[in-house]
This record gives sequence, C-alpha cells and structure tokens, in this order.
Amino acid sequence: MQSHNALEYDYTVAKMFAIAAIVLGIVGMSIGVLIAFQLAFPDLNYLFGEYGTFSRLRPLHTDSVAFGFTLSGIWASWYYSGQRMLKVSMAESPFMMFIGKLHFWLYIAGVAAVVVSLLMGITTSKEYAEFEWPIDIAIVVVWVVFGISLFGMIGIRREKYLYISMWYYIAFYVAVAMLYLFNNMEVPTYFVSGVGAWYHSVSMYAGTNDAMVQWWYGHNAVAFVFTTPIIAMIYYFLPKESGQPVYSYKLSLLSFWGLMFVYLWAGGHHVLYSTVPDWIQTMGSIFSVVLILPSWGSAINMLLTMKGEWGQLQTNPLIKFMVLASTFYMFSTLEGPIQAIKSVNALAHFTDWIPGHVHDGTLGWVGFMVIAAIFHMTPRIAKREIYSKKLMDAQFWIQTTGIVLYFSSMWIAGITQGMMWRATDEYGNLAYSFIDTVTVLHPYYTIRAVGGLLYLTGVFMWAFNVYKTYTAGRVLEREPQNATPMA
Repeated sequence: MQSHNALEYDYTVAKMFAIAAIVLGIVGMSIGVLIAFQLAFPDLNYLFGEYGTFSRLRPLHTDSVAFGFTLSGIWASWYYSGQRMLKVSMAESPFMMFIGKLHFWLYIAGVAAVVVSLLMGITTSKEYAEFEWPIDIAIVVVWVVFGISLFGMIGIRREKYLYISMWYYIAFYVAVAMLYLFNNMEVPTYFVSGVGAWYHSVSMYAGTNDAMVQWWYGHNAVAFVFTTPIIAMIYYFLPKESGQPVYSYKLSLLSFWGLMFVYLWAGGHHVLYSTVPDWIQTMGSIFSVVLILPSWGSAINMLLTMKGEWGQLQTNPLIKFMVLASTFYMFSTLEGPIQAIKSVNALAHFTDWIPGHVHDGTLGWVGFMVIAAIFHMTPRIAKREIYSKKLMDAQFWIQTTGIVLYFSSMWIAGITQGMMWRATDEYGNLAYSFIDTVTVLHPYYTIRAVGGLLYLTGVFMWAFNVYKTYTAGRVLEREPQNATPMA
C-alpha cells in the first residue's frame, strides 16, 4: 500500500469508530441545537412530552458529544495512527483485531444504555458522571479493553521510540481510568437498604467532599478527554497533512509534563466561593493560571510547525481546520484561567460566559480536530479522493461563523448577567430581579442557537462529504504521502 513500507495496515476498527463519531456528532449536536432554541423559545420544551424537556435532553447532549462524538473520533484516530506510529498492523495479530472489535461493540452497547437511561430520567445528577452504577461498571470494562488495545499494540511494536502522540494517548488512558473510578464510587441503595430501584445509587462521598471529588473529576474530564488525546491527534495529523516536522520536540515534552503536573489540580476553580476549604479554591485558581504555559506551549508548537508553509492555508482546507483548532485552543486556555481568577469568577460563575468558554474549546478545538482527523483518514481508508474540496471549504467557513456567533453572544450574555445580578440601588438593594436578566438575554440566546445551527449544518456537510468519498470518490492508485487528495 505504501511505497516506503511493506506493511498493510488494517483500518477496519478505525473505520467503525469514524462512522460512530459522525453519527453521534449528528445526534449530540442536533439535541444541542434543540435545547439552545428551547432556552430562547421555551414552548419548544413541550414537543415530546417529558422526553423533550431541557432537563432530560441536556445531559444527553453533553454526554453524546463529550463521550460519543469525541471519544469515537479519538479512538478512530488511535486505531488509525497507532498502527503507523508503532509500525505494526492489526492484521498481523488476530488477538489485537478481536480486542479492537470487542472495544467497539461494547462501547456501542454502553452508548445505547446511556441514551435510554438518560431519556428515562435515570441519572445520578453529577455533571459528566450521570450514569448509574451498572453502566459505570460497563464503562470500566470498555476502558480495560481499550487499555489492552493500547498497551498490546505498544508491546508488539517495531518502532523503538514512542512518538509524542503516544505519550498523550497513554496519559489519556491512565488519567481517565483514575478519575472515573474515584468519582463514580457509588452505594447501590437497594442492595444496602432494600429501598428503591435496583439500579439506583448514591455517591460514596457526602456534601463538600462530593463536590470536591466531582470537580476534580469534572474539570479533568475536559483535561484528559478534550485535551490530551486531541493534542495527540494534532501532533500526528498536522505534520502528516502539511509534510512539515513538528517544530520542537523538546517543547512538546516540556508541555506534556507541564500539563500532567498542573492540570490535575485546577478543578478547584469550579467550586470558588463554596464550602470547599479555602486552600483548595486558591490552589485551583493558581494552578489554572499556571496552566496557560503548557497549554500555549503545545498550541505555539503546532502553529510554528507551519513556519514557512503558511501558503498551505490557501490551498488545503484541512490545514485551515487544524490551524484554527490550535488558535481556538489558545483562546480557550487563556479564557479558562482568566475565569478561574477569584475576582473574575465572582462575576462569571453561573453565567452564560461559562458555556461560552466551554463551546469555544469544544466546537473550535475538539470539533475541528475530530473533523480534520476523519477527513485525513478517509481517503487512506477508502483509497479514494475526498469527494469535494469546495464543500469542505464551505463547511469550514459556515462552522467558523457558527462558533464566533456562539461564543461572542455568550460572552456578552454572561458578562451582562453577572453585572445585573450584582447591581444595587442607592439603598443597597438588588437593582434587578432575576426575570429582568432573562428578558435582556433573549436576543443573545437566539444568536447562540443560530450559531449552533450553523455548526450543525457543517457537521451534516462533513457527513455527506465523507459518505460521498466512500461511494463516489475517485479511486486512488497509491496512498498519498501527506496532503489529502481532494476532487
């Protein structure tokens, strides 16, 4: 398949996860757009009875995008790039192939269980950790199987050295395993007290301890699902797509260890001004600000990889996706630490500025990177040219417009909200009622929903382009060395 390498890589599992990423992206983001419009137009809450309310759909949106679309995209990238970085084909090992397929089908079963349980309103009500104990155990099994795949491939590798992306994949695996186990320690109420449904549970931690462990986990779900594996992807796909070596390998390692040591302790910034001990709040703030350094180290390294090759931005839409992803990563990792400063947090906390920050990162950094990775893999898996370059270019601009509308409207809404909640009259009474803030924010909620709709439109264009590549793209004689071939 490759002129320089006799190895025939097997992309069966990569293709399965890539399709899952596209499907779950459409599902998760469609729900996201619906609930965004529900916030602007509340009557939309009553479309599907109890199953269509914001409260039912919101956890389904976050989980299907974070642990559906994103994880599927990460795993598609792993099963594609892992073989190439380690110089080993899954076709060589029937065991590794079995593990890869088992990983996929167990994961899909888990996704189905999550969708059904959340729609039924069965939830632990912990952010990013809503699943009840039977599903948690299933997820641990999926994670163990993924671990066998990851370390099994490393174990049979031909490549002596582990490329930087492998370091990030390993960190993703180890950290999520630790975080998930500790935060989801639950007591099944029925088996302990004989009361309630068999699947119901309560957290092993109480009160303040529960909040501390939850946000240590919650923020690190962002760190080790939305950051480390996505960095692994860009360190592989950007050099591959541009034909440029990583700007600085030393900087990549420095940023890696900085990220590992600092990110783990930043979660306390979610519980500022709470009953959590003061030193934990202060530590969360300080570590969040320090986090700018390793985050920007990675982002600058990615941008400098394009040094002298910026002309590729005009000719290759995939480079546009990846360069803008890095830029959004820089935005997001400056904005988060600013929000973690206590005085800023006093204004920002509980406002719409927070979802603005989250989506700046998820839509721009994570979304663009998953989209770019799957676009890069598709011609090499299908052995066909990308169906339409024009469609890809249009998708880029539509989605970029959507992101800008989303985060700018939420910045304005959030800061307006914070200022109105704090405003007092000359007697020291609150100047505005809560409903006053809701009325003022209506146009911004509408703009946010439209921004989300534009982004979702781009996801449909992406899905169509990938589908047409498989069915109607021009057949490739041999695998491209770098830039993805497009019609």
